[in-house]
Amino acid sequence: MRTSNAPRRQALPLRLLSTSLATLFVLAGCGGGGGSPGATVSATPPASQQPPATTPPATGQQSVYDTNPSLLGDAFSNYWNLCAKPRTGVDANGKPYPDRQGSLLDELKFLRAWTHQNYLWYNEVPNTYRMADFSNPIDYFDVLKTTALTPSGKPKDQFHFTYPTEEWDAMQNEGVDLGYGLTFSRVGSGVPRTWIVTAVEPGSPADAAGVRRNDMLMRVDGVDFVSAGDNASVDIINAGLFPSSAGTQHRFSFQRSGAQFEVTMTGAEVRVDPVKNVKVIDTASGKVGYLSFETHNAVSEKELVDAFTTFKQEGIADLVLDLRYNGGGLLYVASELAYMVAGPAATAGKMFDRLQYNDKIGSDSPIMFRSTAYGFSAPNPVAAGTALPYLGLKRVTILATSGTCSASEAVINGLRGADIEVIQIGGTTCGKPYGFTPVPNCGTTYFSVEFKGVNNKGFGDYADGFAPTCQASDDLTRAVGDPAEGLLATALAYRTSNACPAPQGQSSARQLPTQLVRPLVKEIAIDRRSR
Repeated sequence: MRTSNAPRRQALPLRLLSTSLATLFVLAGCGGGGGSPGATVSATPPASQQPPATTPPATGQQSVYDTNPSLLGDAFSNYWNLCAKPRTGVDANGKPYPDRQGSLLDELKFLRAWTHQNYLWYNEVPNTYRMADFSNPIDYFDVLKTTALTPSGKPKDQFHFTYPTEEWDAMQNEGVDLGYGLTFSRVGSGVPRTWIVTAVEPGSPADAAGVRRNDMLMRVDGVDFVSAGDNASVDIINAGLFPSSAGTQHRFSFQRSGAQFEVTMTGAEVRVDPVKNVKVIDTASGKVGYLSFETHNAVSEKELVDAFTTFKQEGIADLVLDLRYNGGGLLYVASELAYMVAGPAATAGKMFDRLQYNDKIGSDSPIMFRSTAYGFSAPNPVAAGTALPYLGLKRVTILATSGTCSASEAVINGLRGADIEVIQIGGTTCGKPYGFTPVPNCGTTYFSVEFKGVNNKGFGDYADGFAPTCQASDDLTRAVGDPAEGLLATALAYRTSNACPAPQGQSSARQLPTQLVRPLVKEIAIDRRSR
């Protein structure tokens, strides 16, 4: 742990989050706002519908705070936890909610003052919006970001969203998701929809129902998932795919090998195992360690230590680290993982990641390669200060796709900053070098870009992602971890020949570019710090 001297950090009380994580810094996921952004299905817009307005929703007299947010003062001491509808009772950890009686205007003032203090591009936020024109804080938060574009024409800030605080806390501390234990990939984003089952969590409702990788979604509660575009149908689809509470049942039709079948699944709080398929693959030139790693959360710390202990005992010669679905998580876990790959000889005295803030705050002290466990609170924790096992490898092979984001990209960048050769197999990563502090207020946790991360060589310009050494497709026809599966087979072949093998032909829509369907809160990287 370390204490930051930045004024912003001193302004935040210790109860910043009502969780054991206390203070978090996060490399953000892309765009959106509210609920489960990035995951829901959209209705087909009428042909005459115009693009969303980029100007304020109304005109009229602005307040002095709208045009000059510096007059609002400090967000945390003046407006934090002043809520229009304060929560009562205690949170999941038994701690009383910090909410006090306030107003909608208090919540809006908090967001504007906080943005003006901490947003990386605070001086690019339009000051033409009026708080009086907004009826809820999330809509107001959505416009508190730069409208600038990158040279390629993309929004400069694609990393701005919110999430219900209780769900965020459960996801980070316990590895718990509300749903069926299913991960989909989609081809395109419009109608007709092609959603393919990419992963099924063992022991989940989807697993028990017999849903398997490579199944294609056809119907949800009787509605044609592939073609339905009207609002009523889309509402039914979203209610089925993303249950709002545990215990609700929904019907789904899938297609497998040309035949359709129907299952009923009940929404549940699914505990997701972040580290899977730990194995040693025997090859003619030595043992190769392999593991699939899906999220850098508190639960993963002990599981990674156990996996690398096994690899060290087995005397592996090379490692294939499968991050194809890893959207990110705790940066301290990412730092520990990178250390366990490289060891002390390569990382001693080198920083894993340095956080660069806006000109009001400056740079933060770096995250070094961690040689001991932080000891995150988890159902099966590793003791704080435990010496980490390490392999001392000069190179590592990483399986990556567009679903490889944030903390996972920091692993790639951090290792390269320590002169470890990273062989990347698969596709281009998602490109998220930016970060933020998740800030809860009145039941919603807000994610707004606050910093950019760079490695030991000062490099952090990967907003377009890291390109692969060898391009290969995620082979949904085979299980993750199967040596014959497309990405892993390519990695093993490259290890033998030091050249990219010719692509293997695959049939069906699975050849087309796909994108993981998941909420943006799963495409993050968190740096556990204390004051």
